Amino acid sequence: MLWWKKKDQGEALSADAYFWALKDVSFEIKRGDVVGIIGKNGAGKSTLLKIISRVVLPTSGIVRGNGRVASLLEVGTGFHPELTGRENIYLNGNILGLNKREIGSRFDEIVAFSEIGAFLDTPVKRYSSGMYVRLAFSIAIHMDPDILILDEVLSVGDVDFQKKCLRKIGEITKTTEQTIIFVSHNVQSVRTLCNQALYLEKGKLIAHGDTESVVSKYLLREHVYVPAQRYEAAGIAPGNDIIRIREVELLAEGRNVDGAISADDELSLVFSFWNISEVSLHVMASIVLVDFIGECVFSVHSECIRMQRGLARGECIIPSGFLRDGSYVVHLFFARNDHETLFEFRQCVSFEIKSQHRVPAFISKWQSPISPAFPIILTQPD
Repeated sequence: MLWWKKKDQGEALSADAYFWALKDVSFEIKRGDVVGIIGKNGAGKSTLLKIISRVVLPTSGIVRGNGRVASLLEVGTGFHPELTGRENIYLNGNILGLNKREIGSRFDEIVAFSEIGAFLDTPVKRYSSGMYVRLAFSIAIHMDPDILILDEVLSVGDVDFQKKCLRKIGEITKTTEQTIIFVSHNVQSVRTLCNQALYLEKGKLIAHGDTESVVSKYLLREHVYVPAQRYEAAGIAPGNDIIRIREVELLAEGRNVDGAISADDELSLVFSFWNISEVSLHVMASIVLVDFIGECVFSVHSECIRMQRGLARGECIIPSGFLRDGSYVVHLFFARNDHETLFEFRQCVSFEIKSQHRVPAFISKWQSPISPAFPIILTQPD
């Protein structure tokens, strides 16, 4: 996709006057895939969705798709401001190729999910941005498109509705073969919902493949740090039918982390999780700390405890001065009877350490990521 800068009259456009919003981007998405597109602002994510949605045409290349496409690209897209919410439901359904009877059969579900029934006969020009998103998402998700395309529009809605939308997407991925493509800056949402991911940077495709490997590359290149993750309900938390994560948080000297951490701070990794199974379990937790290259720095394990259904908590203390300068990622693992893996919560926390102390130049090439306080005592005989 090619854009160009404005030129003065009579001035020839030089090669560097052209700006490629997307260039040399090629990939294939299979039926039933849930694909997250990640990257910094300006990477070309929204442009890519518009091309896939056939809103804009690429300068060169082709896009082939099979099936009915529903897109939710921007707040208010596809709505007529003078029409009511009710009328816009039928308008959007017609745009997607449904007849009046088909739309009518889905109408009550759309209204119930959007939770704007009291304003259904109000012109949408009087809606707030959050109400727009509620109705637009509800329409798109209930029209049963073969391909559903979502831009970062859910960030406009309130937290409860965002959770509701993510749960709905999760249900669709488990019960249908609908293909979903969405842009999100929430890396954990991409991890939880997607089986594939695309990573764009400055209009180029950096990585495409399984979600974990693509997200790892994104975090490595962009140095995106995630010091905490919290989930208020087990139904939306990462996990499975046995273990669900409630919270993982890194604290520095008992305080929330905001930015780089001093190497002199004592670190606490605090986590809690639900046992949602109907039986008691013998559970142990393991923490693996790796650097951003993927090399293991250390791993520690808890004792195996008998856990009833409900909530449990864990904490690991990393002493001050133990870690040197660098970027680190935490993986959290749960096992039953110390040998059967229950759940792996990879890349749950990431952070950066900065030290005020310099390593002597003559040993810098031997520097390790840890700095244990093993004393070296020098003496000189009389």
